Amino acid sequence: MVSPHPGVRRIELIGSRAEGRETAWSDWDLGVEASDFSVLARALPGLLAPLQPLVAQWDRLSREWCWMLILTGPVKVDLIFVDEPHEPEPPWEPSAANLSAIDNHFWDWMLWLKGKEAAGKREAVSAELEKLFGHLLEPLGEAQAPTSTAGAVRSYRAARDRAERLFGTRVPREVEEAVAPALGG
Repeated sequence: MVSPHPGVRRIELIGSRAEGRETAWSDWDLGVEASDFSVLARALPGLLAPLQPLVAQWDRLSREWCWMLILTGPVKVDLIFVDEPHEPEPPWEPSAANLSAIDNHFWDWMLWLKGKEAAGKREAVSAELEKLFGHLLEPLGEAQAPTSTAGAVRSYRAARDRAERLFGTRVPREVEEAVAPALGG
């Protein structure tokens, strides 16, 4: 879907799946070298629309530009633009306009952490839960970092529900309904 685009110089499987270290929950990392990143970046949503992603958005925290997808399954796919530096963005500032994007980011993050848990990467999971707190949960009003992904889900749901009431909006639950059962909740 992406490789025939003239803005793509090369695309290849990278990460744990390329190295034979994957678990059933590992994401699919695709390293993309772009001949024209700006053109390709604008085209990505249309190019990948036939996959009917549940989530399709830029990763706010990666050091390279990364287009994150959640596909039915749920399956996490990251298109990592290895030669395109990205400055990590600041924590979310929740509003009615971005609550759905925050929700998508949260469930993507949880699906990614499921893969890290399955690989036995406890220290990485713990560090990511701290990062999740500072970037997403604390801005939503949570007082302390979760110590588990199950705790993160509980905290997030409570915080999201409060934010929905505060902003007078409701976040669609399709992504949550697709991802939460895979997380065991």
